[in-house]
Amino acid sequence: MEEKRNTKVEALSGGMKRRLTIARSLVSEPEILMLDEPTTGLDPQARHILWDRLFRLKELGVTLLITTHYMDEAEQLCDRLIVMDKGKIMAEASPQELIRIYSTKEVLEVRFGSERNQTLSDQLTTLCERIEVLPDRILMYGEDGEGILEQVYKKGLHPLTSLVRRSSLEDVFLRLTGRSLVD
Repeated sequence: MEEKRNTKVEALSGGMKRRLTIARSLVSEPEILMLDEPTTGLDPQARHILWDRLFRLKELGVTLLITTHYMDEAEQLCDRLIVMDKGKIMAEASPQELIRIYSTKEVLEVRFGSERNQTLSDQLTTLCERIEVLPDRILMYGEDGEGILEQVYKKGLHPLTSLVRRSSLEDVFLRLTGRSLVD
């Protein structure tokens, strides 16, 4: 921010404005810092720079109270989370606890095409612990994503794309609210 010290606020980028706002809020050395959607509208680089700054504040003992729709942000920055839906508290725990309680170890994401996703879901239900049919893909929850994918192929089904990943807070959100983050 030093190189921008003579620049008017209106001319700053979104990321610089966010950093300036946080810097201004730190002048009084608060014990608690409340941030509403701190990285909304930031590019990935600015977002990670801000995450780094917030993590450093956390290490210095500053309590961060953050509202966010970015589940990866919550997973990175928060020790404790409250998942809310329509003003109601759905769950409260650490990110790892929420994932352990409300999801599975892995998720297999498969895409068969939007028209086939809905029709194939009945055939796929028996292959996993839980299934979520989204408009563009099917999420299959289980402890072994590769094993589930093998079973999909054994049924003679060939997804257009497939991805095995670890469960995330987004999966927890889907489970607790019954809707995606874009609803």
